[in-house]
Amino acid sequence: PLATSFEGRHGSVRYWVKAELHRPWLLPVKLKKEFTVFEHIDINTPSLLSPQAGTKEKTLCCWLCTSGPISLSAKIERKGYTPGESIQIFAEIENCSSRMVVPKATIYQTQAFYAKGKMKEVRQLVANLRGESLSSGKTETWNGKQLKIPPVSPSILDCSIIRVEYSLMVYVDIPGAVDLFLNLPLVIGTIPLHPFGSRTSSVSSQGSMNMNWLGLTLPERLEAPPSYAEVVTEENRQSGLAPVAAFDDFQRALQEPLFAYIQEFRFLPPPLYSEIDPNPDQPTDEIPSCPSR
Repeated sequence: PLATSFEGRHGSVRYWVKAELHRPWLLPVKLKKEFTVFEHIDINTPSLLSPQAGTKEKTLCCWLCTSGPISLSAKIERKGYTPGESIQIFAEIENCSSRMVVPKATIYQTQAFYAKGKMKEVRQLVANLRGESLSSGKTETWNGKQLKIPPVSPSILDCSIIRVEYSLMVYVDIPGAVDLFLNLPLVIGTIPLHPFGSRTSSVSSQGSMNMNWLGLTLPERLEAPPSYAEVVTEENRQSGLAPVAAFDDFQRALQEPLFAYIQEFRFLPPPLYSEIDPNPDQPTDEIPSCPSR
């Protein structure tokens, strides 16, 4: 596949078409036109729908004094996104140190250029957000804090000379010390998330947790269904055979709810089947005539 068109600081991926018209005794006419290529990345693949998470902790030391730890845990719903989407960040930051810290999140684009056995890398900031300052002993929780992805080029992962990768860095800014950071990889694609993509992943995750039904086995021998007499008592059968005044009129019966109509006759036994004619005296060739109106 062709790599996606890209313009970087130290290199680019470009495509163009040339056309030449040769005429006798005249100079040739040349034309050159550029065009754009996109190598589509579908973020609906299982590897890009998997959640990304991590946890880190840092203890500050100042000479012989040691303060409490600073802990950071973060999670995002999936790895693949498209430009214009917002990443929901779930994080918890706990500050047990004696310093004031600030939680932050940033999306970085990393460009890697390969030529003549050497590699040069450039990292650019794409988007960022800032949380509230945390004093000693405080904790902050992000319940889906959103960071929008601006219009950027998609990831380039299969090109031998240029690679473009993205990452979400959730970190704690610590004054006077090295920051505590957590990197979560991202893939910027071209085919957006299907409307039921997240629902499908959540349903599949629930199904994978409730697998107790797989341990159930069928009985070795199927049992016969119970007889009619075992299910319906004689008292219920007689009550079902009793005439019901509410259904004397057929037209009124049709106006009643169908479910209620069925409930009245739920104890009636099925009709008997017999190969013997119950009325042998009546001739079969005579058809009773309908009364005239």
